[in-house]
Amino acid sequence: MINLFEVSTINPFARFGLIHAFWHINLETLLYTWVVLAVVIIIVAIFNIALAYNHDILLFGLLSFVKTFKDLVTQTLGFYSFGHTAFILTLFTFIFLSNSLGIIPGLEEPTSDLNTTLALGITSFLYIQINSIRVHGIFGYLGEFFQPFFFMMPLNIVGELASIMSISFRLFGNIFGGLIIGKLYYGAIGGVAILEILGMISGLNLILILFLGLFTGAVQAFVFSILSLTYLSLAIQMDEEE
Repeated sequence: MINLFEVSTINPFARFGLIHAFWHINLETLLYTWVVLAVVIIIVAIFNIALAYNHDILLFGLLSFVKTFKDLVTQTLGFYSFGHTAFILTLFTFIFLSNSLGIIPGLEEPTSDLNTTLALGITSFLYIQINSIRVHGIFGYLGEFFQPFFFMMPLNIVGELASIMSISFRLFGNIFGGLIIGKLYYGAIGGVAILEILGMISGLNLILILFLGLFTGAVQAFVFSILSLTYLSLAIQMDEEE
């Protein structure tokens, strides 16, 4: 039996001979992701109650939040789509909460793990490709890879796949970098009473937490979402004649 409290990673595929680190599951990242999902469920329950009882403040905040993304999607795509708006809004919410989880003592951002950001990148990529096929049809979709000349097909395929790496590594790098900066800072003042007191009195500790946790987290979540929306817009746009 494996004691989950004594190991940080497990490999359920080792029995099949798959022992590479790629197949390992980081239990801490998995736990932090579940925490974020639990927070999302709680937020949804709170807003459902607010809708049922017409709570003015919560309703105003919710409607303003949704309207922001509704307008953003409409302006980018040129038309309103409930499905696309829901996807981009959900993507932003999950990434923002994941990026901000580090402000809770003892927890870390699941997006500081490359596996999480890569999974988000693949999810965004698949959503875009599926909707591109829906708009253009399978033959029209495949034909795009042979534009403007047929021998450009390999480069077009690499370009599509590169979008996964682009948005995934950008998110991972910024969040992981912020995590390292925070650890270096607290490691430098840790154990030194004077520095810890000065950090608390001056508000530097709070500023660092808010900047790395909330501000940077919101910016990176927005960048990931807007890039996904831009890729989606490019994938589903129709030719002028169509």
